[in-house]
Amino acid sequence: SPGYFGADEMEVGPTGTFRFEYLRFGSLEFGNPDPNAEDEGLSFGASFRYVPERTSDDYAELDGLDDVDATFELGGSVAYTTPLYEVSAELRYGLGGHESFVAELGADVFHRPTDRLELSLGPRLLMGDSDYARTYFGVTEDEAGASDFDAYDPQAGLLTAGVEFGATYELTDLWGLEGNIRYDRYIGDAADSPIVQSESDDQVSLDLLVTRRFDFSF
Repeated sequence: SPGYFGADEMEVGPTGTFRFEYLRFGSLEFGNPDPNAEDEGLSFGASFRYVPERTSDDYAELDGLDDVDATFELGGSVAYTTPLYEVSAELRYGLGGHESFVAELGADVFHRPTDRLELSLGPRLLMGDSDYARTYFGVTEDEAGASDFDAYDPQAGLLTAGVEFGATYELTDLWGLEGNIRYDRYIGDAADSPIVQSESDDQVSLDLLVTRRFDFSF
């Protein structure tokens, strides 16, 4: 993925995901005990994202800008799923480098050429409040005086729009492979940021994962 929001330099790093498919606690049950069942209807879950730190020590072109610490974004999600499509929304709050709200909207259509292969494709939108926009796309007067950037004060709103293609392949009932490639384009106040204009307003990221299903029955 890009080294920071607006960078044209790509970096490789660890990633991961997890999800609970079924939970039984006494008489309470959540999810479906059939691991091969297709999700349908309205569902709620957690949402998490890690945003790496941004420092001028790592990126010389950012010399004069304040460093931004790494951030853990925590929140929730809601989705409506059918065998043919899914629409979802996520809302998170940052802890660390930014302490602000960020929201993502997405939709996917599904195609299953075989019982073990699932393909998905759909749009993605990312929105942030004013503090989020200023943290990653803004330049204060003091920063402008210490750098080659002009002062800039972005506002809340839609920051990126893009599309994501995903593929999931079940090697066995327990092991699988997942891959996602995502293209985003900065828009609105993010696209007008001197940080983005100095590098690239097109961003591409790629995730590759090996998955394993666990059963903690007791």
